[in-house]
Amino acid sequence: MSTGESDTIATTDTAETGPDTTTNRRQPFPQGFLDTISTGWAERPDTAPPQRTQAPFAAARRAKLSAMFPGRRLVIPAGSLKERSNDTDYPFRAHSAFAHLTGWAADSEPDSVLVLDPVDGGHHATLYFRERADRTTPEFYADASIGEFWIGPRPAREGVAADLGVSTAHIDDYAAHDDDLVVGHHDDLTRAVSELRLVKDAYEIAQMRLAVEVTGKGFDDIVANLDRAVAHPRGERVVEGVFHLRARSDGHWEGYDTIAASGPHACYLHWTRNDGAVAPGDLILIDAGVEVDSLYTADITRTLPVSGTFTPTQRRVYETVREAADAAFAAARPGVRFRDVHAAAMEVIAERVAEWGLLPVTAEEALDAERGGHHRRYMVHGTSHHLGIDVHDCAQARREMYYDGVLEPGMVFTIEPGLYFQIDDLTVPEEYRGIGVRIEDDVLVTNDGVENLSSAIPRTADEVEAWIARLNPTG
Repeated sequence: MSTGESDTIATTDTAETGPDTTTNRRQPFPQGFLDTISTGWAERPDTAPPQRTQAPFAAARRAKLSAMFPGRRLVIPAGSLKERSNDTDYPFRAHSAFAHLTGWAADSEPDSVLVLDPVDGGHHATLYFRERADRTTPEFYADASIGEFWIGPRPAREGVAADLGVSTAHIDDYAAHDDDLVVGHHDDLTRAVSELRLVKDAYEIAQMRLAVEVTGKGFDDIVANLDRAVAHPRGERVVEGVFHLRARSDGHWEGYDTIAASGPHACYLHWTRNDGAVAPGDLILIDAGVEVDSLYTADITRTLPVSGTFTPTQRRVYETVREAADAAFAAARPGVRFRDVHAAAMEVIAERVAEWGLLPVTAEEALDAERGGHHRRYMVHGTSHHLGIDVHDCAQARREMYYDGVLEPGMVFTIEPGLYFQIDDLTVPEEYRGIGVRIEDDVLVTNDGVENLSSAIPRTADEVEAWIARLNPTG
């Protein structure tokens, strides 16, 4: 923090603020400060903001949830700040169900609570939160966690009510009831708010398009800066940082920790240390997604030849993964079970690794549901997951609604097969070892198939090589 040690946390005195537990950093304010701090401020405009675009969509979602739990009081907390270290916190990110049901996203306040109180014909929604403090109160200047002198203006109740189209009240007026159903504590409600997101509404689909668009620009940035990554001893961090700049400048944040995995690191599915070199001749696997201000996130993976061109073996593996992805695309359409998309990709993976002599059995034997699975050594993860306001959206949905569920128009999910031959895997020829490839796209189920939302980001081996040549010709 840029403030000096002596005034980083400022208080009036222990009588006003309670027990002083950090006396080495707290300094009492002189009387002159206390006498004048509340005066000399311009009047704030009292104009209510226009209602945000998402508000009617959030109201419709609340109505659907209301119909599932007639007569029950429903509580959806936003969550609280989480300590990172000592007196510093992680950036606040509201609980996904709270953001989905209120429309309050990147600008939401910690410790807020949405309550749906049962009334005749449904529920009445009230949003409880800590509204901004009047500048005549000690909180304004003395509380480093919520004081506006420290963190900037906080919203007023009337403004939030107009913005979101929902009743508001001060958090001090919120009282829990013994029979409340609380998201995160009541299984049926937690499941319901997750399943509510399986089919996206028009606002959500538009936000997914935006998130994918910004993510595509982030991948362009990465390609354009590959030479910088190669020149740095921790080039993976350069890749991560380049993408972070785009995520923060054009969006809210990343939707998850970026994977920038070069060389053998690409074989570790969730490599997020990103502390390795980016070496010519290797592949670099980048799995990244921008979370936009509405908190909806993309989830894209591309695997790039650092030197600009694939070796014959790298190309063989890459194009096999693309073939598996294309098979999954062809299988995905309304009425098909979600798990059948994965099965289509795995047929290709099993057939190709069997052709290469990597399996002790035939492809047909490997695909046997009970006694097979030999090919899964090289692709242990699933091909798809739902995507939206969470990168792994709808995760609390019932199995029969998710993995065994039937695809419907409006669903958004990933298609992301891969092949990973770890550097010390003696079951594969040496030329394959250390090669990891994943290609991941985000798709929207339409009336007759799926739309690849990320189709503008190069996918084929030839397209990827041309992409690098265009954006990084001197790399």
